[in-house]
Amino acid sequence: MIKSDYLVIGSGIAGLSFALKACRTGVVSLITKRKLFDSSTGKAQGGIACVTDKEDTFESHIEDTLIAGAGLCNKEIVEIAVRTAPERIKELIDMGMNFAKKSYKDSDSEFELGLEGGHSKRRVLHSGDITGEEIEKVLINNVKKAENINIFEEHMAVDLIVDKSNKCCGAYVYDEKNATVETFLAKIVVLACGGTGKVYLYTSNPDVATGDGIAMAYRAGADIANMEFIQFHPTCLYNPIAKSFLISEAVRGEGGILKNQKGEAFMEKYHPLKDLAPRDIVSRAIDTELKKHGDKFVYLDIRHRGEDFLVKRFPNIYEKCLFYGIDMARDMIPVVPAAHYCCGGVAVDKYAQTTIKNLFAIGENACNGLQGANRLASNSLLDGLVFSEYAYQKSKDMLKDISIDENVPEFVNEATGNGDPTTMLHKWEEVRRLMSNYVAIVRNDERLQMALKRIELIKDEVKNHFRDFKVSMELLEVKNIVEVAEIIIKSAMKRKESRGAHFNSDYPKKSSNIKDTIVAK
Repeated sequence: MIKSDYLVIGSGIAGLSFALKACRTGVVSLITKRKLFDSSTGKAQGGIACVTDKEDTFESHIEDTLIAGAGLCNKEIVEIAVRTAPERIKELIDMGMNFAKKSYKDSDSEFELGLEGGHSKRRVLHSGDITGEEIEKVLINNVKKAENINIFEEHMAVDLIVDKSNKCCGAYVYDEKNATVETFLAKIVVLACGGTGKVYLYTSNPDVATGDGIAMAYRAGADIANMEFIQFHPTCLYNPIAKSFLISEAVRGEGGILKNQKGEAFMEKYHPLKDLAPRDIVSRAIDTELKKHGDKFVYLDIRHRGEDFLVKRFPNIYEKCLFYGIDMARDMIPVVPAAHYCCGGVAVDKYAQTTIKNLFAIGENACNGLQGANRLASNSLLDGLVFSEYAYQKSKDMLKDISIDENVPEFVNEATGNGDPTTMLHKWEEVRRLMSNYVAIVRNDERLQMALKRIELIKDEVKNHFRDFKVSMELLEVKNIVEVAEIIIKSAMKRKESRGAHFNSDYPKKSSNIKDTIVAK
């Protein structure tokens, strides 16, 4: 048994931020299923939305978030995130984060602020087009220097340990190097496992985004909320070789124009903000254009900004496109919508507490009401920063009243056979194609019913495989994406309307009955 005050599962901005705070008051076990750097945070290009300019206001950022969230945001949560953002940003800067500064003076802010879809003002702090990578590096450097944080890489949580009083006591964790399952006990358990993008065929997410936190919480009996709202990013690079490479929304913020394969700009037909409309609208517009013309991709055109500007503002994207034979200064970029962000997740309050005692959830695997039905661009990193602080403030006050219960059942898996990785790969691909064909940008009741029937069969097949073969990373991930796919389908079937990132052609309008969708075991 490995015992600690805190068990943090995940190493993105939420998990690392929480660990850095929690180590002040207790011992932290930080587990991550690959290396520390392997998270969605490290892939984030755009930046963090935060009011830093006197021409901008908290009220404006709040209103933009509420509008993007399509009526489903929790206003108290939105206000907390927006109004405490400057303090959290200062903490990041004090740890060593360098956001891009201006080389000229045209406003009150010292920062070079980006503009993204849904924002009424420039307010996105960035570090070129590798903001998430730079933040992740800073946080990891600080975590490695911190006392009281024990890091366990290549360790994947299998299941949460919850006693009969509905209290979380820890987790069973698979150690890939030694091929063993260990018991981690803790007073406080924090899920910071990231998103669900790998449930879909086309995604901007890294390979680790298999919905592990949501699936484990669901199996443990926690409430899961609003999982029908899977936000598709409008512009993922379309290339048979490129894997999950995102063309940042900031490219459209700097003047990029979406065009069909005839070279015609089309967004003005769908929204007054044209190319800077909220992501759900842009993604559906692209989906409509593709189906209308029978094309596989559309173009993003930013050639008019010139090579000097593009190389300076988007060095990583420019270099990556060149690698694939696309010169952004001379060529239009082929793009396609891809699963990007899970607006739902484990239902939590403002302190990130779940419906299971001593279990917290932060970051993308949590649903706290900030994102609503459709996340406003660059509010995701902000979410992880702000609510890791709230989770810490609440949990540290709980520590003195919690004792570690060592009387927990051992993890039992009597299987001796080694499963065929190819079998799991086929299951994974089957799920991803199913979800992309039937539960993607546009849905209907018939497709959802068909998807549910098939996913239930796949779930039984994976369950049998899990019973017959030893634990492996591949098996655990497939088990989780099947579970998450089922939750998404059931959530989508419950919502008899179209709102935000959920569009059902059988119910194309918003309902006047605004409420969360809750799925529980």
